[in-house]
Amino acid sequence: MYKPVKTTVGAVIEGARGVLLALRNHPPFDGYWCLPGGHIEFGEEVETALFREIQEETGLTVTGHRFLGYFNEYFPDLDWHAVALMFVVHVEGAESRQESEVRELRWFSHAELRNMKLAFKHGEVVRQYLAGL
Repeated sequence: MYKPVKTTVGAVIEGARGVLLALRNHPPFDGYWCLPGGHIEFGEEVETALFREIQEETGLTVTGHRFLGYFNEYFPDLDWHAVALMFVVHVEGAESRQESEVRELRWFSHAELRNMKLAFKHGEVVRQYLAGL
């Protein structure tokens, strides 16, 4: 059976208080912290999807971004396979969570991030980000 792989975008949102994470309130990984992001819609440019997802989930506007890398997120037990295009971003504005997808938004220090168990492969993303600082 043919099943296409999803393509997603995600962001390490840098700020004076650390890195912003979202607590998921839906499967997969319900109840886990993750980097904000989501699916690229059909016909949508990658950066447009990134800016839209950040605005939707956090209420923040992207003011700058750079590509961090891509990550293969394959979880056969969850019937989930995606390629995540991850970015480091800077934002402005007031935080406002998307209640249908985000239970809580919270800033975490680099020290706190090092040992956190995150959704998807976001722990790997964070480790790569921290290694580049």
